[in-house]
Formats: sequence, C-alpha cells, structure tokens
Amino acid sequence: MAQHHPKDRSEPGGGTLLKSFGAEFQRILIITLIVFFVGLATDNITLALLLGSLVYIAVIYHNIYKLKVWLMHEDTEPPEAKGLWGEIFDSLYHTQRRQRSQNQQLQAVVNRIQKLTSTLREGVIILDSRGHLDFWNPAAHRMLAFNSKDRGQSVINFIRHPQFVSYLEEQQYDQHIELPSPRFAAKRLQFQVTPFGNNERLIIVRDTTQLHNLEKMRQEFVANASHEMRTPLTVINGYIETLADSNVMPKWNKPLNQMLQQSNRLSVLINDLLVLSKLETTASDLNQTDIDINKLLLIIKDEATILAQDKQQTLKLECHENSQGIHILGDEKELHSALSNLVTNAIKYTQDGGEITIRLWLDKNNFYISVGDNGPGIGSRHLPHLTERFYRVDDSRNSSTGGTGLGLAIVKHVLMRHYAELKITSEVGKGSLFTCIFQLPYRD
Repeated sequence: MAQHHPKDRSEPGGGTLLKSFGAEFQRILIITLIVFFVGLATDNITLALLLGSLVYIAVIYHNIYKLKVWLMHEDTEPPEAKGLWGEIFDSLYHTQRRQRSQNQQLQAVVNRIQKLTSTLREGVIILDSRGHLDFWNPAAHRMLAFNSKDRGQSVINFIRHPQFVSYLEEQQYDQHIELPSPRFAAKRLQFQVTPFGNNERLIIVRDTTQLHNLEKMRQEFVANASHEMRTPLTVINGYIETLADSNVMPKWNKPLNQMLQQSNRLSVLINDLLVLSKLETTASDLNQTDIDINKLLLIIKDEATILAQDKQQTLKLECHENSQGIHILGDEKELHSALSNLVTNAIKYTQDGGEITIRLWLDKNNFYISVGDNGPGIGSRHLPHLTERFYRVDDSRNSSTGGTGLGLAIVKHVLMRHYAELKITSEVGKGSLFTCIFQLPYRD
C-alpha cells in the first residue's frame, strides 16, 4: 500500500469530511452485515456482534492512541490512517500549520515592536488588565530599574507616589502627571497613561528633568531680577518726579513727563512679574479663606466705577437670583486681583460711552463670573494666545493703555490655582466676553 502524507494533499474542506463520515457509516454498516451473517452461519448472532464491536472499538482506540502520541510530538508527520481518521489527522495537521504560521507572524510583529521601542528615548510600559507589568523597553528599564523578575508584579510596587496611585485609580488619563523619579531623587519623570485592549494600559515615561530645571531657573531669575530692579527703579522715579515738579527748564517738561510715564510703566511690569512669579512658585493653599463671591463682586464693581465714570461708561453688575450666597474656599487677594484685572481691562479697551457688564450665574455643577463689553473686539486668531506672557494684540494699543502683556497670564494662573478655567469669546466690532468657570463647592 502506497503511503501518503498530508503535505502532499490539499487542505480538506467541509465537503470532504462529510464524505468521510458517510464512508465511515457505510463501513460500519458493511461490518455489521458481515458479522450478522457470520452469526447466522454459526448460530450465535450475539457473540458475533459483540466480537465485531470489540474489533471496531480496538481500531478506534488504536487511532486515538496514535493521535495522542502525535500530539505529544507535534513537529513530526501525522500518523497514517484511512477514511474518517485520515481526514481528522489531515485537518489537525493543516490547523497546526496555520496556527504555527500565525504565531510566527505575530512573533515577527512583536519582535518589530520591541526593536522599535528599544530605540525610543521615552520609556514604554505595558500593564495587563490587573495593572501588572507585562512589557517595558530599555528606556523604562533605565528610568525605573525594572528587571526580568519584575514581570507580573503590580506597577504600584515600583512607583509608590500617592499622586501616581490616584492617577491610576481615578482613570482620568486626559492629562499627564509629573513626579520625582522613584529611583533618582534629582530627576523628574512625566507619566502619560493610555488605555487599550481589554482594560490594558500603555504608560509613556519621559525624563523632564532638564525642562523642570530650566523652568525653575527661569522662575528664580524673574523673581530675583524683579526684586533687584525694584530698588534702583524707585530711586530713578524719585529723581524724575523731583525734576518734573521743579520746573527747572520748561523745555525739559515733555521729556521728563515721558520718562516718568515709561518709568511708571516699568514699575507696573516689575510688579506683575513678581506677582506671576509668586503664583508659579508658591503653594495654592497657603492663604485660603471662605470667600463670599457676591460681596467680592460688589467690592470690585465699586472700585472700578470711578475709572468707568472717567470714560462716561456704564458699569453693571447682574447676579442671577439663584446665585446668592455662593461661597468658595480660596485666596481672596488673588481672586480679587484676577477679577479686578478683567474688569479694568474691559474699561481700558472699551471706547468712551461704552458698556461693561459683570454677571454671576450658576448651573448644576458650576458657577460662572463673566465680564463682557461692547468694545472693538478681538480677532479670532488672537484668542488662543491671549493668556500667554507678553502677548499683544496691538502693541500701540497696549502702550497707550499701560498694559504689560501679563494681566491675562496672571488671571489664568489664579484661576488654575482655584481649579477654575477662563473662556474667551470675542467678535470684532461687537465686543468681548471673558468667562471664569468655577466648580460649585461639594455638598453631602
């Protein structure tokens, strides 16, 4: 009998298996008839049927045994068999080949990904659905000192910072977090988590030590330079004011007044730099008190009324009927400065006879403070940049109004320290609207 192997045959299909089942049924029927007639001839049908069944069971057992031996040595060729068992062996053989090919393809993809991630400067960490370490690249190993024995352990065992633990548990991954390195105290690491798959997570780790140090140096330089400039500028202002008041020579009046104006402007700039530096370098919860928002807005309106009257402007305060009694915990001096800045800006940049409206209202989750005007408005291309330091829509306009380009940057930082945000809308020729969005205090 000629031998055959599945590698010489096409892959069996469903129709072939059905034909094999039919052929096997015919074989059983023929064997049964033969045994039956042999039993009739020997006058012992029961014994003949029993012996025939035992023989068929022995054949099935032998094929099962061959299947078991083959499955224990999958790299060998499948055993020889006829009919249905031959088709079964062939089907399993082809299934194994497909799986082996797919595994090779998947392994090639995994190897390629590992090769690519090994070239990255950023650390790449993959957590399984339980939050345990599944994969990391060489950069992550350098930053966090992972070893092969750490695979399968919880990432919290290695990054124990409470802020990182909360970040994972709260699953608010739209923002990254920056923490001290758990391995090197002098380093700073940024963590960004992205969920994928079946509750798995990808963590990108970046070394931000240099950026952190540069930012710290910038803040220290601004603070120190501003402090150092304050004293000589005060002396210069004093002498300029003395000369301007003495009327020594009339021809010097205009230059002295311009010098005094620019000197005062520089003083305002230094003060703003100091305020911004303080906001960036001090904790946000140092001077927190209970703040009555309605009362604070009334004070700001009263303070700004004189400035608005000088330009024949209408200044209004509108508080929604359900906004009475809003209190928050915060730094009242900072909030007063930020909101007053918005109102003062609206008065400065709105034409004489214009209208400025301060509004307070709330919804289910937030309360809102807006400052709107009917001034010249701001082009849409400028809106995303208004809170950047020293950004100017119009240099000449800022010079004439005494602006430093830091006011809205200060407002933004104050609001961030109070977990609030600033939304700006404007249309050229129709006016601008600056809206501060605060979370309502939590109540049980």
